[in-house]
Amino acid sequence: MHPPPDEGLSSEGPHSAAQSDNRRHSDPPPRGAALGPFRHPAFTVIWAASVASNLGAWMYTAASGWLMTSLNPDPLIVSLVQVAASLPIFLVAIPAGALADIVDRRSFLIVGEIANTAIAVAFAILFALGLVTATMLLVFTFVIAAFGALTAPAWQAVTPQLVPTRDLQSAVAANSIGFNISRAIGPALGGALTAAFGVAAPFWVNAASNLGINGALWWWRPARRGGSRLPAERFWRAIRAGFRYARHSQHLHATFVRAAGFFLFASAYWALLPLVARDRIAGGPAVYGLLLGAIGAGAIGGAFWLGWVKERLGANGLVVAGTVGTAVALVLFAVARDTATALAASLLAGAAWIAVLSTLNVSAQVALPEWVRARGLAIFMTVYFGAHTVGSAIWGKVAALWGLPFAHAVAAAGLLVVIPLTWRWRLQTGAGVDLTPSLHWAAPVVSHEIAHDRGPVLVTVEYRIDPGKRRAFLAALDRLCHERRRDGAYRWGVFEDAADPARFVETFLVESWLEHLRQHQRVTNADRVMQNEVLRFQVEGAPKVTHMIAAEED
Repeated sequence: MHPPPDEGLSSEGPHSAAQSDNRRHSDPPPRGAALGPFRHPAFTVIWAASVASNLGAWMYTAASGWLMTSLNPDPLIVSLVQVAASLPIFLVAIPAGALADIVDRRSFLIVGEIANTAIAVAFAILFALGLVTATMLLVFTFVIAAFGALTAPAWQAVTPQLVPTRDLQSAVAANSIGFNISRAIGPALGGALTAAFGVAAPFWVNAASNLGINGALWWWRPARRGGSRLPAERFWRAIRAGFRYARHSQHLHATFVRAAGFFLFASAYWALLPLVARDRIAGGPAVYGLLLGAIGAGAIGGAFWLGWVKERLGANGLVVAGTVGTAVALVLFAVARDTATALAASLLAGAAWIAVLSTLNVSAQVALPEWVRARGLAIFMTVYFGAHTVGSAIWGKVAALWGLPFAHAVAAAGLLVVIPLTWRWRLQTGAGVDLTPSLHWAAPVVSHEIAHDRGPVLVTVEYRIDPGKRRAFLAALDRLCHERRRDGAYRWGVFEDAADPARFVETFLVESWLEHLRQHQRVTNADRVMQNEVLRFQVEGAPKVTHMIAAEED
């Protein structure tokens, strides 16, 4: 399955010198630009293939959830289908994000999609032979989701390679519409196919639907992008760099907290929906597919209102509204004894889901520069799916012990409690931050060539300030500390001269000479503003910068 940018997995491409990431999100597209992306053949072909592939994936989702109610109707086991589908994201999203940032994305996607197609075909064959058990269904669901998780960050990163910058925002919107069309139609179509031809039909359709996306990737020839002259990051160091950036990005922290609080409780209706269709309203697979389709339809409808609602409520108010809407939907699921009530709950749940998910996703996007984009979004995905996975297991167990209505009601109450508990973590605080690379650091002065793997590197910056402004200077330097750490430093400190109150020395350690050279490329225009705030305290010329490398024996 290939989620679009506002489904929580998105990424954008390289920044131009004149246009930063936050401007892309905040500036409205030109009038009549909605169809602009479809003027580009590569986008049109891959968009159409992705819609077809997602149709098959949603058929598989609906069929596997319903199949489990026949193989093992225990609520905990049924909820484990959602766990198996979301756990791989939690486990492999971060390594996948690192790979998406350091390898050729097209080649990576081709390999991943071929493997995904082969696994889907294998499952369809095993099911046709009558060999599928509840355990096997969970295993295949996990494996298929794992390959989807491996390719998800790379998928989200290719959109800027398909359209020019002026059509990027419209391309994001088109991807969202395509995904939700698949989500609205796929489950209902899967339910109809199951009713007409048996449970095996959606599994075969899913396998066949992947052929189009494979063909589209083979056909597509992206233009070569200019890159750094430095060698590609090594895998494990790339992962550490991604974690380091997320740890020291204050803009990301709020997104993670709000996401964990929402998805932990909102996961209840996803995990328990097959049982609502089967046990509460005594429906069949067609009804279950209809409910899933209604969630997708609600998301499509909600997407058209997002801009209007956000203008009036703001990003934080929109998330609160979506959270309250999800709580109301959970209450409706709790009392549902007929299809009409369950459909109303599904439509509301879909609209609320897209409101929260798209807002959280944009909040993560505007906090990430290009060099760490896939990794940062992968960490967001890990939080998202980690909370979804844990929540699915919890609500399945609660339903098994105390029944479906109780589980839905408790999840709804939890969502309402989360609102005041997480309100102080404000969203989209990075929207006004210019993350375009500034490239203003001067090249280090060296007396001889230094091997890239030499290290660690100690960088010192010596300042001379007015002692009367000491407190304000240290406050400005503390803000700069987070930039140093985000871009590569693993240790930072500031020291003052006991004999000279005007002399201060900032120090930070970097793993290697190569990693320090990367710091020069990672510094953004926003970082430059912070550095200028520190430099205004300098009273005698420019600060003195030195580079010290761990000594080695000859």
